[in-house]
Amino acid sequence: MNSSVVTRPPKIDRILIVDDAPDNLFLLQAILEEEGYEITMAEDGAGALQQVETSPPDLLLLDVMMPQMDGFQVTKCIRDNKNLPFIPILLITAYDQASVVKGLDSGADDFIRKPLQVDELLARVRSLLRLKHAIDERDEIARQRENFVSWMTHDLRTPIVAADRMLMLFQQGALGELPSAMQEAIATMARSNSNLLDMVNTLLEVYRYEAGRKHLSFSPIILQEVVEEVTKELSPLAIDKGLSLNYKVGETVDTKVMGDRLELHRVFTNLVGNALKFTDTGSIDVRLSNSIDSSNNKQFWTIVEVQDTGSGISPEDQKIIFERFRQGTHKRSGSGLGLHLSKRIVELHNGTIELKSEVGQGSSFIVRLPSAL
Repeated sequence: MNSSVVTRPPKIDRILIVDDAPDNLFLLQAILEEEGYEITMAEDGAGALQQVETSPPDLLLLDVMMPQMDGFQVTKCIRDNKNLPFIPILLITAYDQASVVKGLDSGADDFIRKPLQVDELLARVRSLLRLKHAIDERDEIARQRENFVSWMTHDLRTPIVAADRMLMLFQQGALGELPSAMQEAIATMARSNSNLLDMVNTLLEVYRYEAGRKHLSFSPIILQEVVEEVTKELSPLAIDKGLSLNYKVGETVDTKVMGDRLELHRVFTNLVGNALKFTDTGSIDVRLSNSIDSSNNKQFWTIVEVQDTGSGISPEDQKIIFERFRQGTHKRSGSGLGLHLSKRIVELHNGTIELKSEVGQGSSFIVRLPSAL
């Protein structure tokens, strides 16, 4: 049986030529159409900008010397418009070296001097179109990667949540009494499934932040209430491990900040949860305090410190600990997403997060957030 492959016809590059001299426009049009390019034209800067905004070309050939709006101004307007895709700009100039420097500083990608040499013109056009194609391909790969991550995380959640509900029914005895050995196996499966769900949810949140699709809802909040809530929620884990989870705040400490309560809750749940996870004996201390930064217009900070008596973090791991997907060398290290996400959240609150740790001496994560006085 014969089979055929359907292929798309090659895309024809479209070039916008801008020049106030009609003779120059028609000459460039004839040269470039002979090479198979699609040509559109404009006789002034305003007309060029209108065409660029309504239908961005693949390449812009732009004369520098034009009345009302010269090529430098047109170039700057295009580069300042963040809604436009990347458009290579080839300036055509009869000026001296200083004008070339000004054009490149304005955002142009290349220049060619008058009188034009056809071979040089075509070579520069081909070079800039190769650059355009490479950047478009890179951007398309980035879009596909973002779409894949979004699809994967959303679609993965459905079967994981379904499995979580089914395992819960088993544990509750809704499907009949189970032997003790089976109950232990179901409990192990439920913990593993819960860990997987947490990882997928964190991956989805990281994607939303990095794709600019996460919108925080800022309002005045009492940080002390958020931290107290987190420590109460996680205290059963400390009891199970025989650890002491201590919460300390001074009577005169002001913990009012402007922030997204849910996202800050996520940060401190991650920090205290990690401290519990990596500490086998001893305690986890959560402390709230204030400080004034005299070097920054006397900025008043609310500080939350989570200190543990765990094994500590090596200097090598400390360098990468806030990077995405960079796992530490500890045998219990997770996906490498939690601390990365926490850092993104704190920074969007105009705060900082810092790690202090020595191997064998435990670790301390310090979050500083601007106080809302």
